[in-house]
Amino acid sequence: MLTPNEFDLLYELASSPGRVFTRDQLIEAVMGIDFDGFDRTIDVHIKNLRKKIEVDTKNPRYIKTVTGIGYKFEGEQA
Repeated sequence: MLTPNEFDLLYELASSPGRVFTRDQLIEAVMGIDFDGFDRTIDVHIKNLRKKIEVDTKNPRYIKTVTGIGYKFEGEQA
């Protein structure tokens, strides 16, 4: 079962497959513009989300890290 933040995060990423989101963009979309915390909070949510939806968290199929930028969602690959 996904937490509300995990669900919102997955929804945001999956709504625009292939688009790269920065941590700040994801924080604003999921937690709101008034969030007063660290941008690495998203990393924790991504880690927990990967545990729930990925078969192999070391080699994720759906939620990809874009080094130095943020994260993107990739759908099924043919």
